[in-house]
Amino acid sequence: MSQEFFELIQQWDGNGVVTSYDAETGAWIFIALHDARLGRPTGGTRMKVYPKVTDGLVDAMRLAEGMTYKWAGIRMATGGAKAVIALDHPVEGDEREGLLLRYGDLVDSLAGAFATGADLGTGAQAMEVIGRRTPYVIGVNPDGSSTDPGPYTARGVYVGILAALQTVFGEASPEGRKILVEGLGGVGLPLLRALHQEGARLLLADLDEEKAASLAHELGAEAVALADVPETECDVYAPCAVGATVNPDTVPRLKCRIVAGSANNQLLSDADAEALHERGILYVPDYIINAGGALALTLLREGRSSASSFERVGMIRETVAEILADATDANESPIHAARRHAVRVLAEAGTQ
Repeated sequence: MSQEFFELIQQWDGNGVVTSYDAETGAWIFIALHDARLGRPTGGTRMKVYPKVTDGLVDAMRLAEGMTYKWAGIRMATGGAKAVIALDHPVEGDEREGLLLRYGDLVDSLAGAFATGADLGTGAQAMEVIGRRTPYVIGVNPDGSSTDPGPYTARGVYVGILAALQTVFGEASPEGRKILVEGLGGVGLPLLRALHQEGARLLLADLDEEKAASLAHELGAEAVALADVPETECDVYAPCAVGATVNPDTVPRLKCRIVAGSANNQLLSDADAEALHERGILYVPDYIINAGGALALTLLREGRSSASSFERVGMIRETVAEILADATDANESPIHAARRHAVRVLAEAGTQ
């Protein structure tokens, strides 16, 4: 182990990091357990090739802290954690399956101290493989099949947009509002359909331009090239694909009143939130508005019905409204109000 590895863990404020080396693939596994005050640490498993092993460790710790605030932000009785499988080369086929099975054994050996779900580089199929070795996997049903979190995430984004519209325009209805959805995948598509049903004027953008054009034709919407997104006039910009689309290059060019979408890490840095605030653009913190999928899969694992879980996700609207009202009163970016909200929830848990 390098000195950098030890220094990173010494500087972290989390509970601990479970570390394992997979000799058959050369992968390093980091399960970062950040906070257990609200309940069992839970977070997705990310698998990707990293330039350095320590990059994977940093990612795990950073993401675990984010999960702590995500769970606290929606008042879920769940702690923050994240796992990273740091590869030095892409793995496929039997090599990938073997790695996932051994990772499942590692998760199971923690005897419930950590539960996981899909993330970048994994997905429903990977969770099904891991679920063969451990029951501590959210999104995997008793019969071994998996549940798509996309519609639940889209539900949270939809109700969050309603709260933002109410804050900015004094009216929550999306009818007649120009809403630009970037990314037409598992979340963007159900979000589009929900907004379409309520009469929104939709603008669509996706890396797959043919898909965007086809959906635009179907929904009576307008397709927008990705390069033109920042300068497209709209009421709401909903990034639902890659992160960091809100950055020093795009913020000065944005022609929207609200940024509210499902993508993780929409901001390149917190400074971009301040820049949005200075321009009068309302930003809904991503880790609050995109929490619907993680919330629903956790509830489903606890035995709640899909209908009940879907309804519970709708309560994200109240949380977003509370955060935006707090930010408005303080004349500040909602990222500060969201953090205060989560810290209060964690503090309350620590005194019980």
